[in-house]
Amino acid sequence: MNFRLAPLAALALCISSVAQSQHKPSTPPASKPAESAETIYRKPALGFRYRIPYGWVERTQEMQEGNDAARGEVLLAVFERPPQAAGDTINAAVVIAAEKAADYPGLKKAEDYLGPLTELTTSKGFKADGDPSEVAIGMRQLVRVDFSKMLNDKLTMHQSTLVLLTKGQIVSFTFIAESAEGVNDLIDGLGFSSLKSKGK
Repeated sequence: MNFRLAPLAALALCISSVAQSQHKPSTPPASKPAESAETIYRKPALGFRYRIPYGWVERTQEMQEGNDAARGEVLLAVFERPPQAAGDTINAAVVIAAEKAADYPGLKKAEDYLGPLTELTTSKGFKADGDPSEVAIGMRQLVRVDFSKMLNDKLTMHQSTLVLLTKGQIVSFTFIAESAEGVNDLIDGLGFSSLKSKGK
């Protein structure tokens, strides 16, 4: 395979490896606060923002370690609870990463990335849920592919990756939750700014 999937697909699989532990957390999740308490991650150069759920923990720096910045970088990695914290539920997560499109010979559109991504993800025990689709978020069109992996008879991990090709970069937005609805709720935090602003 000519495509190099680090850090994008590697991130999704890294999340998967820490998404489940053995014991349930003793405290219930915090209720949703007022809008002012939420944290917004912004990446003006790529024209997007992400509303991080209240109380989530950021592990971006840890996931950047060992990355070759010339090839790509983890922009944001956030988890519902610390990856090392025990729990008997899926540790929901969001990872956003970017790579240079030029590192992928023959890649002309976002859809060209889905084949290698799917091949690698399914090799780790996930199955594709339906066909890839186009989704509109604001004025931007992204390609979406959904996966799931049954961990036991009560627990299934759902993963969706949205891919955007912009400004010579492949941007991957990966969302993990314990239900398809939970994934969609996480995707709702993604927004795009107008392309009219001067951007570099």
